[in-house]
Amino acid sequence: MAFRKISLNEVNSTQKYIISYIKKHGYDMPLLVYTDYQTDGIGSGENSWIGVRGNMFFSFVISVDMLPIDMPWQSASIYFSSLLQQIFSSHGSKCYIKWPNDFYIKDKKLGGTVTKISSGLLYCGIGINIFETKKCFSVLDINIDKESIVDEFITLVAKSQSWTDNFKFFSIQFQNNCKNYKININGQKISPQPDMLQDDGSLMINNKKEYSTR
Repeated sequence: MAFRKISLNEVNSTQKYIISYIKKHGYDMPLLVYTDYQTDGIGSGENSWIGVRGNMFFSFVISVDMLPIDMPWQSASIYFSSLLQQIFSSHGSKCYIKWPNDFYIKDKKLGGTVTKISSGLLYCGIGINIFETKKCFSVLDINIDKESIVDEFITLVAKSQSWTDNFKFFSIQFQNNCKNYKININGQKISPQPDMLQDDGSLMINNKKEYSTR
């Protein structure tokens, strides 16, 4: 599975750029766009995620036909966050994923993942703090070459790692770290417990599967 890559010095949002690109040119192969700086980035729940110049921002689009057949669509953010965390961990990072799609070190967020499916295509955007922003956020705890990480990520996506293998990695991280945070479900702060995590990436809360915070 080959990717086309586009590198930009600056853009309003890699996610918005890639959506506009597909509307204009159509889709013929997986495409990834990355930049050192975005001025109007999209975060979780349509919140903004801008960061500072030099941080890692990238988005990609891929046909759903090229994704692992056992991947639950509702847990796409978990899947791709876990792929990137696997890479960071292989380089020595202690970051973890706060369910379902945020990257954390200890009790501070350093990045996140957003995904959506439209017209048979999956769009994914990821932002990671490399340099210090506000004190309430964290930064990646390893020195990396961002382009090399992007290339490693593309390679891992192209391998179509099964959901089963991906989830094994995520599940271990969840068991080890869920005690460190709370999540917002339907306006309530919930302390996730290890036995809440289901095989499809959801959390069972009050006898109902939840796939996202809100």
